[in-house]
Amino acid sequence: MEKLFIVMPAYNEEENIKSVVEQWYPILAGKADDSRLVIADSGSSDKTHELLVEMTKKEYPQIDILSDTNQYHGPKVIALYDYAIQNGADYIFQTDSDGQTNPAEFDAFWDERDRYDGIFGNRTVRGDGKDRAFVERVVCFLLKVYFGVNLPDANAPFRLMKADVVKKYLYKMPSEYNLPNIMMTTYYAKNKEKMEFKEISFKPRQGGVNSINIPRIIKIGWKALGDFRRFKKDMYL
Repeated sequence: MEKLFIVMPAYNEEENIKSVVEQWYPILAGKADDSRLVIADSGSSDKTHELLVEMTKKEYPQIDILSDTNQYHGPKVIALYDYAIQNGADYIFQTDSDGQTNPAEFDAFWDERDRYDGIFGNRTVRGDGKDRAFVERVVCFLLKVYFGVNLPDANAPFRLMKADVVKKYLYKMPSEYNLPNIMMTTYYAKNKEKMEFKEISFKPRQGGVNSINIPRIIKIGWKALGDFRRFKKDMYL
């Protein structure tokens, strides 16, 4: 059986983490015995870590906790991808720990895993506000201008990827890079990997406060323009 690593960054998700684990953990059933749900929770100032440790000790033995990463979302995603690769994952599925994605939509991705190198969510309707939907449209426009790729959703935290393909591109990015999913999707498209976009639902955050607000998004986005120019020079394998 194939080894699946479900990976998710977490930051101050005390209100969400228990229900998110309860919803996503059953997805590991029927996969290789050493498949894992891996959560990077470093930097949290609430009880996220304590809750995860408690769950691991009790009924969720296939949880791995990364507590020594950078606290920010992007570097956590990079660390999670690296962890999955280093531990022999066949497939990596990334989502977030805020309860906005729906585990019931996973099987449609998994059923087509053999046909594609990566299957990416497309949030045609978003529950997280018009501001974020606008930011995503701007990102996709910039990617089209800089890289010549047409992406309906570059940054959706609902993506199933073959680990050996992720490995080809992951280490082109610095370990502290803020936008790894955007660049990973761009690498896939620019290098003509076999990829598919599937419509997914995207609920409002189920609890807690989003750590990435609009001013911070703008700051990250401004820096991203310089990063895009640098990545463009090393886009192809």
